[in-house]
Order: sequence, then structure tokens, then C-alpha cells
Amino acid sequence: MNPTGIRTEYPRPQFVRADWLSLNGEWDFEFDDENAGIEEGWFDNPTFTKKIAVPFCYQSKLSGIGDSAFHDIVWYRRTFEYSYAWEGQRLLLHFGAVDYSASVWVNGMLVVKHEGGHTPFSADIGPALRTGVNEIVVRAEDYSREVTLPRGKQYWKEKSDIIFYTRTTGIWQSVWLEPVPAVYLDRVKFDPDIDRNEIKIQYFIAGFDRMKGGSALRTRITFGNELVAEEEFRVTHANLTRTIALHDFNDHGLGRWWSPERPNLYNVEFTLTADGQADDRVGSYFGMRKVSVEHGKLCLNNRPYYMRLVLDQGYFPEGILTAPSLEALQADVELTKAMGFNGTRKHQKIEDPLFLHLCDKLGLLVWGEMANACAYSEQYVERITQEWQEAIRRDYNHPCVVVWVPINESWGVPNILVDERQQHHAMALYHLTKSLDASRPVISNDGWEHVKSDLYTVHDYEWRDDVLRQRYSTIEGATDAPQKREMHVGGYKYDGEPVLVTEFGGIAFRQSEWEGWGYSGASNEEDFERRLRVVFGALQSSPLVQGFCYTQITDVEQEINGLLTYDRKPKLPLETIRSIVLGQGAVS
Repeated sequence: MNPTGIRTEYPRPQFVRADWLSLNGEWDFEFDDENAGIEEGWFDNPTFTKKIAVPFCYQSKLSGIGDSAFHDIVWYRRTFEYSYAWEGQRLLLHFGAVDYSASVWVNGMLVVKHEGGHTPFSADIGPALRTGVNEIVVRAEDYSREVTLPRGKQYWKEKSDIIFYTRTTGIWQSVWLEPVPAVYLDRVKFDPDIDRNEIKIQYFIAGFDRMKGGSALRTRITFGNELVAEEEFRVTHANLTRTIALHDFNDHGLGRWWSPERPNLYNVEFTLTADGQADDRVGSYFGMRKVSVEHGKLCLNNRPYYMRLVLDQGYFPEGILTAPSLEALQADVELTKAMGFNGTRKHQKIEDPLFLHLCDKLGLLVWGEMANACAYSEQYVERITQEWQEAIRRDYNHPCVVVWVPINESWGVPNILVDERQQHHAMALYHLTKSLDASRPVISNDGWEHVKSDLYTVHDYEWRDDVLRQRYSTIEGATDAPQKREMHVGGYKYDGEPVLVTEFGGIAFRQSEWEGWGYSGASNEEDFERRLRVVFGALQSSPLVQGFCYTQITDVEQEINGLLTYDRKPKLPLETIRSIVLGQGAVS
């Protein structure tokens, strides 16, 4: 049922424990179209008629079901054997993501409920465990037709159309068990400071109130095989902060700062000893890098840095939002770099942590973007605010993540031009994000109708060379509503922010069996190359533009405006695409 084995590696690579058990693979499964499951007690030893391969959603081929019809309530069941090696420990049940809301029972006991289709959640299932075989039951509810739900590109109609694609309902990221001591390290937060060559670490201790005696926490930092720093301190509170100096050379491009060109990572080992009991050992890593705006210039590690991004929606033909394998995720990163891009804008999707880990390791910038709703309501505000905070918390430590994008193209706030409440909402998300993370630029509404933003980002699908060159030769042209949408609302104006064109191109070129559309069309390979050189060249020649994001890396369902086909075949030789992205060669 799960032939690809996508989650054979630890699902949370930035916070790794050696002892864990994957629950991916075959689960019992059932649709609940009549919403009868709760009343009929499906949460306690049910009999389901179908099988599904977790973590693939039922709409996908890899799930073993492949049904695109509406089934808004689905149930899962599987068992696991209690291990005596877990005796005396707490047992955590982790879900990477369940779309959209989930209720989880263990042996008939409700252990956790969660709302938010893209973010992780966990439960301590110790009180529900029994010796021998244990049963997990999950009920997932996805409001397929609800347009105020933060859903990204998932369509509220049955068949994909225009810019919207097949829905994902239920479990779509890994599920696993993890034993931990009674007192354990719940999470850490890394804040690198390259100017002082220090790493600030916040430690969050779970079970601190259960501690009876003393405890100690040791942090060991290495780079390769070299020990860089090590310290041990007494744990006196559930939340502690330490700043550790890194006594190594880190300047002039010769040191250990992180960048796409030199993705240097420091490894960290945490060891927590509490009450003289078993240690909690966790492996992690961080990158020393800084993103800033200095005198109107977008900088990486204190130097101006031109961002060459590609839009990546993270869809796969057979898995939809779930990649068929870890190798497929790595191939996307490697193809992106091979085409000359130094970054990716993950569009309308909070991506699997394994993808971010590969970007950390291989060197690729990531703009982290929320999966938006399509309409505004007070319930939408509550939903997106909660889930966006969870997304920032999950991805905060990844050095590859350099920009936050809570809203794109006025999604969820369609009347932001005239509605003060929607303007306040966008402004609130900007400030909320800055209050949680002061280290990264934040864009209030990518593409147009900005309130306060740290970067001035424009979406522009113009294809004519002379128009593009003239438009981006002056700031007046760049701020003159390129897509016939006002660039600022609520009295805000351009104030010297770095200018980036964060969607452009979208050139359709059919080179597979897929029928589809794009923003402009190419008739053959020569025409496709010429059109690409025109739009890239116009932006590369601009004295204003400090970065771009081409739409897009792959075809997606009915969209055929990718540089690659949906099954990741290049439409031009990779070296040709690379020369275009890097501005090498002339328009023919």
C-alpha cells in the first residue's frame, strides 16, 4: 500500500531523537458522508471497509484510493504494539499535518483535537495506553466548499480549474510515535548573530513542574568534526535563554556563514538530565546567517544579495501535496539550483519540513508563505492567525527561510482596497509576524495592495520587452499599478523599500500530454527560449529590481507555464535555462 516509503527518515530533521516509530503505511479507512461516525462510536474499535496508504490523501493515486469526489469527513484506524522499552517514559503521538481539522482517539480515549491543515500537532498518549495492542483512530474534517478556510490552491469545486487544483483531505504528512522522559526538551529557538559571532538559544522544557530534584542541560556545538563550543548549566525554569560565543573565523566569505553558495551548518547535540533519570538526547543544527535591509538594499550576511527565485507550488502528479518520496523532494531542490535559481517561493503551501531541511543542507533560499483563504470573515481571521503562528514556530530555525509572506495577492482580503477592517487585518498579520520574528523581512500582501511591508513586491505578467524595460527603469513606473491593481492601500506609500518582482513570466509551453494554460504562450522551443530571455533580461537590466520570482518551476495540473513538465522533465536543456536565469547570452 505504500510502495515509495517516503517517510523512512525521521520526519522532523531539525529536532531528532534516535528512538521513534513510524506509523506511515497501511491504515483502515472510511468515508463518513452522513456524519454518523461520532454518534455510532467509530472512535472505539471500529470496522472500516477501505485501506489507505498514509501519508497520502484519499484523492491521490498513491493513497490506493484516488477518488476526487467530495468526502468532507474521513476516518482512519490502525494499531501498534506497546513496547516494553517505553516503560516509565511518556509516549508522544505526532502528526505532521492533517487537513483541515482532526480528532484523535487512542483506545477509545480522546487525546487531542487540532484545527489547521498545514501545521503539526502532538499528544502525550500515556494515559490512554494499555499493554499489548493499542488502537489509534483519527477523524478528519475538511470543509471543501468553505471559501473562508485557509486552503491555498485547493479548489472548492470537484474538478480543478484556472489556478486551483485537486483538494487534500485528511492526513498528508507523516505520523509517528516518540518516547520521551518525564522531563524532556520540548523545543529550542535559534537566533544567530553574525555581527557578534554568537548563537542565542531559547530552551523550552516540558514536564518541568514534575521535576523533583536537580537537572542539567548540556549543549554541544560542532562544525564538521571540530568542537566549537560546549556548556552545561542547571535548569531552573521551564523556559531559559543562553547566548554562546562561537570561537571560529566567520568573515570575508571564507568562514562558516550560511548562504546558498556556502550552506554551512553547525550541528548541535542537547542532553537533558533530570532527577538523575534517563537522559533526553536531541540532535539539531543551525546556520549563521543574517537577512536585512540596509540603505534600501536587500542584504544577506551584510552584503547586497540579488534573489533569483522560482515559484514552487509543491504539487506532485500522484501525491498532490505529498511528495512521492524524499528523493523527489531532493530532486526538486537540485533542479531548482541546476537552473540557476538561488531560492524558491513556496506558494500557498506550508511545505514539509524535510523539504526545508534539504534547502538548509543544499543551499536554497525559501520564502515562507501561508496557505490563504479566498474570502474574508471573522472566523477566517481567527483561523489564519492561529495557523500562521504555528507555521512560524515550526519553521523559525531553518536558515533557508529568509522572508515571511502571510498574504498573497489580497487572498482572504479581496476588498482590502476599500475595507478598513481588511487593511487592519493585513497590518495585524505584519506586526504579529514581526512580534514573533524580528530577524526576517515580512511582506503584508505580496504582489499589490500593500499596507506596511519590508519589501516592495510586484506581480507583473507583462511579456513585451520594451514595456518591461521602461516600467522598471524608474520607481515611478514600478509603482504605477503594473497589473492594474493599486500597489498600496490605507494611505501607505512606497518608502524606499527594496523592489522585487515576485511573480512574472508564466509562459505557457506544452511539452507533455497535459492540456492547459499560461499567461502568455510559446509555439516551440525556440520561441519559448526567446520569450524567456525577453522577460528575464528586462528585469536583469533594471537599475531598481533587486530580485525576481519566475512563475513557475513545474506545470501543475491544468497550468502549463512551468520550466519543467508536471513530471519534472525540463522543457529546455537545463544549461539553457541556467544561462537565461543568470543573464548569460542575448535575446535572439
